Amino acid sequence: MTPRATLNEVAERAGVSLASTSRALHGTGASKAMVERVRAAAEELGYSPDALGRSLRMKRTFQIAFAVADIGNQVYVEMMSAIHAVVAPYGYRVVVTTTGDTAQSTTDLVRSLSNGMVDGIVLSPLRTSDDLVDAIRESAVPVVVIGRSLDAHGIASVSTDSAGGIGQAVTHLLDIGRRRIAFLNGPLDTTPGAARQRGFDAAVATPGFAAERVDVEVAADFTVAAGQAAARALIERGAAHGGLDAIVAANDLLAIGAMHAARIAGLDVPTDLAVTGMDDTEIGRVFHPSLTSVSLESAERGRRAAQILLGLVEGAEHEATHVDVSPALLVRESTRPTDTLDGEKQS
Repeated sequence: MTPRATLNEVAERAGVSLASTSRALHGTGASKAMVERVRAAAEELGYSPDALGRSLRMKRTFQIAFAVADIGNQVYVEMMSAIHAVVAPYGYRVVVTTTGDTAQSTTDLVRSLSNGMVDGIVLSPLRTSDDLVDAIRESAVPVVVIGRSLDAHGIASVSTDSAGGIGQAVTHLLDIGRRRIAFLNGPLDTTPGAARQRGFDAAVATPGFAAERVDVEVAADFTVAAGQAAARALIERGAAHGGLDAIVAANDLLAIGAMHAARIAGLDVPTDLAVTGMDDTEIGRVFHPSLTSVSLESAERGRRAAQILLGLVEGAEHEATHVDVSPALLVRESTRPTDTLDGEKQS
């Protein structure tokens, strides 16, 4: 068995001090050139750090938890990749776990994880409560929330204006001549459902709103199956009043379910029915017709949350931080049949 390379050997190969080698491998207090030099030497020698020893010495796990409601949702996959890209160079692993779909299950998870299992938590809760806020504030490890702004509670968070994003989608549909518009939302007791309903209500209440008729349906969940069932109800209800010509869906999965329902009903998307989604997921981009969607910059939100958390874990920040990421509408085939697959960003 070949002996494992030591840190001293890496330092000698890189031509730097032992202390500098350690800093470079941990990603702290070293220049980019030194980090590259030391890591090249480590890779050449096949060096791997003693993770257990490091954890015991520094009283850290070097693990960051990413807690989400649905680990299969493409939005969270994009966030996870971005979080990993930020923390991995500093020697941290990302552990993905589910929050469950209730505020209580999320609260229990935060309390469990903060008991020495991880060094920090990036949390994207589907539902919030006073107990959850208390659990985050009492956590022994830093927590950064992706979703609603909790800055007023002294909690670090990264949010986006999904309500404004819904407004962008409604404006786009009006601009292309759609006048019988329905909103397909998810559960209203969730953070995204409540915010996106506010966005649609605000768009409808805008002076000069030009739609002839509007309708709203709340799906049982933010899934394709729930979207198909709810869209079927919208289409059937709309048929009695001259038909719908557009559906604004609260996320891409609901929108894809709506397009399935439209196809079953014999409607062409977008000729008969224009459909918009939200989240700009890969499945929406490759679906046929490709989906017009409001990007909420999932990867950017994950990146910013990881940067905030890393600062808190490493002691670089001592006060809660809030970052807001702007949404952007991407127009594709589901509202414009001659559009390209990549989409056109609307300001």
